[in-house]
Amino acid sequence: MNTNSQVKTARQAGLGQCLKCHKLNVITHKDQRCSCCQAKVSLRKYRSLEYTLAWTIAAIIAFFPANLYPIMIFTSLGTPEASTILSGIKTFIQLGMYPVALVVFIASFIVPLGKMLGLIILIITVKTGSKVDPKHRTQLYHLVEFLGPWSMLDVFVVALMAAVVNLGFITSIEAGPGISYFALMVIFTMFAAESFDPRLLWDNLDNDD
Repeated sequence: MNTNSQVKTARQAGLGQCLKCHKLNVITHKDQRCSCCQAKVSLRKYRSLEYTLAWTIAAIIAFFPANLYPIMIFTSLGTPEASTILSGIKTFIQLGMYPVALVVFIASFIVPLGKMLGLIILIITVKTGSKVDPKHRTQLYHLVEFLGPWSMLDVFVVALMAAVVNLGFITSIEAGPGISYFALMVIFTMFAAESFDPRLLWDNLDNDD
């Protein structure tokens, strides 16, 4: 039996998934409506790569001030001390708190960089028509999507410490300007992952027949 004649993708079968209720619909015309919720159905997300690239670039831009500006300002006896992500990690190491330093380093530095790199890889492989196994690239996409909210760990920690450690003139913690850029960076990467249509990773199979 000739395997090339077999249908490999939903697109080849003329099926489109509703982005609202996720029901598969047979595409018969351009302005197809979902048979379940009446939302518009399309074979692929509109301008998926363009939106993903735009959000990724925005995240990369926000990454620099997020690491250069202090994310936390610790005030003790009226003396403020600003701390960036990297200087905070350095302080934890000096105090011998290696596990904490490792967690902060991974969550605040490695994970955001990994997400942005993963998104760039996905965009490039789709644009260049890469023959890399779509299953592996789909797994990369799901990993990027899964890690998205966890990068907000630093924001939650700073917000919690600012709410709990507040003894007026004696000791207080305030969020620095870097935390806003960090939060924006995380949000931008989440939007980028949401904008990306993983079905694009399988479209090259249409040309393998």
